[in-house]
Amino acid sequence: MTTTAPDSDGATAEESAATGDADADDPLLRVRNLEKTFGGITAVDGATFDVERGTITGLIGPNGAGKSTTFDLVTGVQTPDSGQVVFDGTDITGWRPHRAANRGLVRTFQIARELDEMTVLENAMLAPRGQVGEKLWRAVLPGARSAVVRQEEQLREQAWETLEFLELDHLAEEYAGALSGGQRKLLELARVLMIEPEMILLDEPLAGVNPTLEEKLLDRLHALREDGYTFLLVEHDMDVIMNHCEPVIVLHQGEVLVEGSPEQVQNDDRVLEAYLGGEV
Repeated sequence: MTTTAPDSDGATAEESAATGDADADDPLLRVRNLEKTFGGITAVDGATFDVERGTITGLIGPNGAGKSTTFDLVTGVQTPDSGQVVFDGTDITGWRPHRAANRGLVRTFQIARELDEMTVLENAMLAPRGQVGEKLWRAVLPGARSAVVRQEEQLREQAWETLEFLELDHLAEEYAGALSGGQRKLLELARVLMIEPEMILLDEPLAGVNPTLEEKLLDRLHALREDGYTFLLVEHDMDVIMNHCEPVIVLHQGEVLVEGSPEQVQNDDRVLEAYLGGEV
């Protein structure tokens, strides 16, 4: 599979008009002063950080630090009470997930969300948005049906390439519900790649994954990064974070406590005392 991070496309005229003049040296993602409360409890409290292009940036913190909520705010699953999210020069604060995905920003979830009663191949093919077959008249009228068939053939080829890249092609005709936890995580990544994003937010992608599949998934992430993709990774395994991410951002009570290289984070007394029990 040739993995090339594409230009953002498929946006509406309104979204295109909102695009700023992003410089290639600017961070791909800028998060500024994000805040979110639930019933008087502050989940995110002024979180501010950047994610540089072509990095695997780690986001750590204990349960309740606000990591998943921050992901929700960045990708539009939740709307922030205040603050700003700028992606590739465009203010996307409050955009719904499909708009953010059309711009090139997508996420995975702690629990993979595949469709159990569809095959692995069908799950992958279903992911891209704006398929011509989504319009009923194109799917049934003889003259328009040919465009649906052509696109379906292209999507099938793309899906096979993606599954081969992730070494899931031998399971292509299996039902997704029969996959192991690790295989489901790989399938979720395949579905995300089929959207052809620029940046992927990974929420605990290695939870429940056996060591063999964990190594495979990490290898693929580095290969994708080398091809220009950008990642923001939430993970509780400190060895993974320290060996595979740079920089590392530490959240504490909804705000950024420390940001730096793995070495800087490992040697910061505040991190050692608050999260890592004195050692990594």
